[in-house]
Amino acid sequence: MLTAIPFPEPRNPALFMGEAGIRLVLWRLEPSDKIADDLLRLVRENLANPLNEIMWGPPGALLAARAMHQWTGEGRWAAAMRESEDAARRLDPPDNLTPFHGLVGNALVLGDDVSATLRETAIVQDGLANWPAAEEGFGPKLQWCEGAPGIITCAAGSLDEDLLLAGAELSWRAGPAGTEKGPSLCHGTAGNGWALLKAFERTQDERWLERARRFAVHALEQAQARPPRYSLWTGDLGVALFAADCLEARTRYPVLESWE
Repeated sequence: MLTAIPFPEPRNPALFMGEAGIRLVLWRLEPSDKIADDLLRLVRENLANPLNEIMWGPPGALLAARAMHQWTGEGRWAAAMRESEDAARRLDPPDNLTPFHGLVGNALVLGDDVSATLRETAIVQDGLANWPAAEEGFGPKLQWCEGAPGIITCAAGSLDEDLLLAGAELSWRAGPAGTEKGPSLCHGTAGNGWALLKAFERTQDERWLERARRFAVHALEQAQARPPRYSLWTGDLGVALFAADCLEARTRYPVLESWE
């Protein structure tokens, strides 16, 4: 028997799980006043969302408004950015550390320094580091959506370097994801490989770039070995973007850091 997942309200304006992300991409492909007006309406509707996270709530709306302000320079988008940030800061802080639903995703969007919390919550052993999904109650996984790869990707600018490198080293030693999780950005080889790209960005040590490229080759082989999946987070599109960033020695994570 399937269990229904409760959705937050309003849910339609969400960046990742609603219409905002779709309309943002539509505007990028074929700009029009109507699409922009609809998107602004969605961004402002999402100010009332009770979830303080980028997938559903105001931090995701802030990402959309920021992108539109960058592309258009219009003052209404600057105002929407301020409104979305204010809405996020009025909400209670997230009760977990994860990129999509928690602390480090919000910190990346809002420009917050969460290094002290990540130092306190890190699980360090034998020169390797990982993080649980929440500060209490859950054991750690090792994937982008939960664990060191996502923590490193989102907090690379403020995370203490010893922890960043210890988390990246754990990702490297664990190796590419198996066939169950596959090549994806969310919980597979490409997402874990992003930690290696961030280690390269921080240290400029070519060894980390070479390691990331090895993950990219493996992820591409995994993608080719299965039927196509047309998804950014769990399919081939994310793998292609990871491989492209490895070729160009770039470290701009899709949507959270770049729409290009």
